[in-house]
Amino acid sequence: MKVRFSHLSLSERRKIERWRQMKLSPDEMARRLGRHRSTIFRELRRNYFHDSEIPKLSGYWCVVAQSYSDRRRTGQRKLVRDPGLRDQVERCLRSGWTPEQIAGRMRYEGASRRVCQETIYQHIYSEDGRRGELWRHLPSGRRRRRGYRLRKRPPPKFAPELSILFRPDVIAHRRQFGHWEADLVLFRQKYGPANVTTMIERTSRFLVALKNAEKRTKPIMAQIAQALTPLSSGRERSSALMLWR
Repeated sequence: MKVRFSHLSLSERRKIERWRQMKLSPDEMARRLGRHRSTIFRELRRNYFHDSEIPKLSGYWCVVAQSYSDRRRTGQRKLVRDPGLRDQVERCLRSGWTPEQIAGRMRYEGASRRVCQETIYQHIYSEDGRRGELWRHLPSGRRRRRGYRLRKRPPPKFAPELSILFRPDVIAHRRQFGHWEADLVLFRQKYGPANVTTMIERTSRFLVALKNAEKRTKPIMAQIAQALTPLSSGRERSSALMLWR
């Protein structure tokens, strides 16, 4: 099982400061926090405050240690170090691109300066990104990012053998009339629940477009059946429905 690393929090640093005043060893601090001993040694080494003018003020202080850590993490972000790349990413976001599309396009074009989608999401939900309200340009429009477990891709709802990749050759090669592909096109939330269903007959490429007042399954399927009835004359054989946002 993969172990996920997490940075020390301010509350943990408060405990470390208090335990140092109690003269506890780093090993004992690590045991009480449930951390590896190297984490405590590294914390004390990297975030120790040195005052050259008043040496008595030198020591480990939780608030100072937290500020050191935050400053280091901010300085390591690629979009903070590269303003030009940051402006490019933000322009794409405001133009309606998703982080996946931005990162994918950079990778496809072989850009020398590029970022992954996770870096873009971290920038969106960082302090600077929240100040610019970049989250408003995401398809989800969430002010706060979901937890790691909620972001994991859910298991497929349909069995793999039902995938259109395994449809018969007569359908895949458009040899038989009566097989339809239907797409459900959804819009941004500000436009309401209205959506559009498009249906294309695979052989003739005949197109049928339907406007739906809502996105519940039963009304949409009933409207599809009603629209196909005068066109099919008993020749409809299969249909595949896909969703687009």
